[in-house]
Amino acid sequence: MTKILKFYNSSPNLKKLKEAADFLEKGALIIYPTDTVYAIGCLINQPKTLNKLANLKGVKLEKAMFSFFLKNFEELSKYIKPLDNPTFKLLKRCLPGPFTFILPSLKLPKPFHKRKSIGIRISNHPVLDGLLDFLSVPLITTSLHHQDKIIDYSTDPELIFDRWGSNIDLMLEDGYGGNIPSTVIDLCKGSTVVLRKGKGDLDLI
Repeated sequence: MTKILKFYNSSPNLKKLKEAADFLEKGALIIYPTDTVYAIGCLINQPKTLNKLANLKGVKLEKAMFSFFLKNFEELSKYIKPLDNPTFKLLKRCLPGPFTFILPSLKLPKPFHKRKSIGIRISNHPVLDGLLDFLSVPLITTSLHHQDKIIDYSTDPELIFDRWGSNIDLMLEDGYGGNIPSTVIDLCKGSTVVLRKGKGDLDLI
């Protein structure tokens, strides 16, 4: 039976966060709140769970455009190529926050080893921030889309659980989520390309 852990983001319960981290380290697929919309993910070093996630999204894992949720800028340097000064300043203005930046990657572990770029996020949500502190590797993440083509993202955690609960091991509930995804910026070609206008303020770019 899928478990639900309820949070109040003004003061996340550390015991519950540790429990959620233990789930992930054992190969769990979980739903969690972010500073944009509710998302689903697992750890980068769990191949069976990664394949399950790709199947749920209806994509091949090798081509799945999943993002990496990282703890901080120090962890960022483990997965992307060195940044020039203007790019570093841009990321510092926008992160932590509701942006996804696509950047040239270093050699990644399997099954992402053929990728030359990755999407990275650094959260500005207390529950997710606290969870990441307990994790040994990054969290692979993707947004939860609503099955209704008119409503892109569900905000009600009960409806989200009703839709996805049978496919996951754990849900972290933190009240109603947002319905605007992250702003996606591609920085791979020496220029700034906005791939999706979302919650992140373009005036920061």
